[in-house]
Amino acid sequence: MKVPMLDLTQQYQTLKPQIQEAIEDVMSNGRFILGQDVKKLEEDVAKYSNVGHGIGVANGSDAIHIALTACGVGPGDEVIVPSFTFFATAGAVARAGATPVFVDCDEKTFNIDPVKIKEAITEKTKAIVPVHLYGQMADMDPISEIAKEHNLAVIEDAAQAIGSKYKGKSVGELGTAATYSFFPTKNLGAYGDGGMVVTNNEELAEKMRVIRVHGSKPKYYHHVLGYNSRLDELQAAILNVKFPHLDEWSNMRRENAQNYTELLNEKLPNEVVTPFIADYSHHIFHQYTIRVQKRDELQAFLKDNGVASMIYYPQPLHMQPVFKELGYKEGDLPVTEKAAKEALSLPMFPELKLEQQKYVVDKIAEFYSKN
Repeated sequence: MKVPMLDLTQQYQTLKPQIQEAIEDVMSNGRFILGQDVKKLEEDVAKYSNVGHGIGVANGSDAIHIALTACGVGPGDEVIVPSFTFFATAGAVARAGATPVFVDCDEKTFNIDPVKIKEAITEKTKAIVPVHLYGQMADMDPISEIAKEHNLAVIEDAAQAIGSKYKGKSVGELGTAATYSFFPTKNLGAYGDGGMVVTNNEELAEKMRVIRVHGSKPKYYHHVLGYNSRLDELQAAILNVKFPHLDEWSNMRRENAQNYTELLNEKLPNEVVTPFIADYSHHIFHQYTIRVQKRDELQAFLKDNGVASMIYYPQPLHMQPVFKELGYKEGDLPVTEKAAKEALSLPMFPELKLEQQKYVVDKIAEFYSKN
């Protein structure tokens, strides 16, 4: 049996007529930049996030960068970020001219540890960027308290977490702003790049709208240095077709996650640590990530048996060569470094079949029976 990490073709086939119609509508009306489809998506995603404003941008990385810039983050500032995440989180901080300050993660959730955030604050700290990793929100109450105490902006990196909740509240409600990615592999994915910032702050939203069009308002009059970073109209049209199905797809992911957990706990209670779901969390399982020993050997065995898997993330950000000058060394963030050696994400997408999951778990069991 072949089990892919994800299969985007199945989703497309179910929506093909509507998607083709949406593309044809854009081609026919000739409005390709910041048209009605972008506006509709901005409004719908903002409402879904229970905030007042959505600002469509070119990708999730730019979303973080633009949000930080609008909050006044720049040279001389420090921004606290997790090390166990995708590069874009810290890369956006560096692109804004600020210094990323890496802190350790929580061993159970993989998300940033609020206790470590508190320890990392200096007089230069300007913002915190918690990442809602794998589809589960970070512990936002203590993060918000720390931010309020020190007058810091909180930019939620929710690239993997659209639809997740914290104590019943949505992504975007608990920070200064939140950022989404619509990269094709995301739970709500375009057929190319795309991203969005959502916020309740009207003044901040207007700054970001200006920044995304070269800093011009009105057109050809530039009062700030902005960027060319706009959500494409064609991608917005595709996302508008897919968006009404998001909650259904998230529920299918949650069911698949429950199946995995039951199967793994039954067959491999001592070899596999299944995902921890915090009591405050509505987890939407962008990824289903286990912790195992002999991780790399297991991944190779699964590949040989037709099962795809991914390692998110094999090298923590504080150990990346591009950040060498910041002076971090091995052992500085032990929980993160341990996670980078043990985390393995299994196939996860809404259309994943139970028999495929059983096959995956059987192969994991077979590996550990031999090792």
